[in-house]
Amino acid sequence: MEKKKIILDCDPGHDDAVAIMLAAKSEKLDLLGITVVAGNQTLEKTQVNARNVCQCLGLDVPVYAGCGQPMVREKMVAADIHGETGLDGPVFEPLTKPLEEKHAVQFIIDTLMGSDGDITMVTTGPMTNLAMAMRMEPRIVEKIEQIVLMGGAYTNGNVTPAAEFNIIADADAAYVCFTSGRPITMVGLDVTRKALCYPAVVDRMEKVGNKASKLFVDLMRHFCKSQKEVFGWEGGPLHDPITIAYLLDPSVLTVKPMHAEIDIRSTQSYGRTNCDYFGYQKLEPTADVAVDIDVEKFWDIIEDGLRKY
Repeated sequence: MEKKKIILDCDPGHDDAVAIMLAAKSEKLDLLGITVVAGNQTLEKTQVNARNVCQCLGLDVPVYAGCGQPMVREKMVAADIHGETGLDGPVFEPLTKPLEEKHAVQFIIDTLMGSDGDITMVTTGPMTNLAMAMRMEPRIVEKIEQIVLMGGAYTNGNVTPAAEFNIIADADAAYVCFTSGRPITMVGLDVTRKALCYPAVVDRMEKVGNKASKLFVDLMRHFCKSQKEVFGWEGGPLHDPITIAYLLDPSVLTVKPMHAEIDIRSTQSYGRTNCDYFGYQKLEPTADVAVDIDVEKFWDIIEDGLRKY
């Protein structure tokens, strides 16, 4: 079976780390590289986190640092959820895995330009790196097979009533990507909030008993604690790995084609993903928007991914 080629653009982040774990050992995916952006923490911290995850799990995947600033707006991070390092919880060995010298945006451009148009871009953080690559070299757009992102919501946000973090952190970048004309699958809060990592899930994954399950448990115990402190939830929503789970088994999600636009003009609703669920505007769909998730199947995919280590 031919593997699906992907570039994972992320901002680790606890849930990004699990997305890396799931993608790197899959027999269905060819993880060409990990590109890192500022988001859950500063770029200086997120690129270290990506390398720590790879080193901890023995993953021979190159890591590229990208944009440390949004395209226009001021920088924002999510330290209340992900902690001072952006990956609080695990204790990592001294870091020896090198950071690649090439800038992440240039890696995206070079890799896509040298491809046969068969690479999927997976973004689980702000979309700055991908948008900058599109602006720097517009010819890459037609080379992107599809974009699968964790971000947005057709209902309610998690930073403001309107906006989800990954989108509001760089709404201009999301606007560039959503207007690129490439096939988009949007995995938003509407489904990720259903994938709550309850203590019973953590206990289940701990029983796998390998280095990946230990890292998962160390990550999730901190992540769930912070989610309870901030939102009052017993389990934290495991947002980002759902993008990878979808690529591994599309039946894990129910998607609905919608016309989706990024609000970059208003004050109250800046960063909202305006998704025309009912087709009021009579406009062509621009994204497949996830509207439901098979939660049990998702956790089965996570466990299966951990067992590959």
